[in-house]
Amino acid sequence: MQTDNMPTLDLHGEYRESALILTKEFINDNIILQNEYICIIHGIGGDILRKSIHEYLKTDKRVKEFKRDYFNPGCTIIKLRIGDK
Repeated sequence: MQTDNMPTLDLHGEYRESALILTKEFINDNIILQNEYICIIHGIGGDILRKSIHEYLKTDKRVKEFKRDYFNPGCTIIKLRIGDK
């Protein structure tokens, strides 16, 4: 899936706590805007941000599914529940 036209949040340089807050706000905004797919750039590094973000995404009922981008493992593609109950 191409991420060119997808809303994107870049978390480079963020701490775990601030990254989680920004992720929640980003999901909120995109639910309101009815964007089904979004992208979060967490980088590769020590994998701390990715692990934290993925743990959070598993618990958020607004997230239908998510996966690391095949072509860029430093970002995660998220499918939101738009119109789902």
